[in-house]
Amino acid sequence: MKILMVCLGNVCRSPLAEGVLKHKAIKAGLNWSVESAGTNSYHTGDPPHPLSQKVAKLNGIDISSQQARRFRAEDFETYDKIYALAKDVVDEMRHIAKNKFDASKVDLLMNELYPGQNIDVPDPWYGPEPGYHEVFEMIDEVCETIVRKYSMLNTQRSILK
Repeated sequence: MKILMVCLGNVCRSPLAEGVLKHKAIKAGLNWSVESAGTNSYHTGDPPHPLSQKVAKLNGIDISSQQARRFRAEDFETYDKIYALAKDVVDEMRHIAKNKFDASKVDLLMNELYPGQNIDVPDPWYGPEPGYHEVFEMIDEVCETIVRKYSMLNTQRSILK
């Protein structure tokens, strides 16, 4: 399974989501590819925000080697699932992808935990450190749900074979 996490700049939320889901998938023995991107190019090539790196590190996850990249229309051909971290990100993805936009592959990340509620993961960019901890906790909880959900689906598929 190939999963892409998308936020605006790819330096705060989506790098955390990439790191957390990748970490949990590896621990669960899932052979997933997890990456992240941003809908704007302001930070292309930059590492994650220092506070995102700090919060991840405090939780045993190293995201320091990640580099921001811009979301591209071709990502719909590459990834099985694309999680947006906020509603405005979905709008930007639709604008970038134009006729390649595939709504069947896109969902808001928090809808995995709260189906249909369309809850945004808040952008901690302008705030103090506690906002990064709050975002980490949200992402950690939803990534745990994703791993459990898809682990069960894989188990069910194996039983049916």
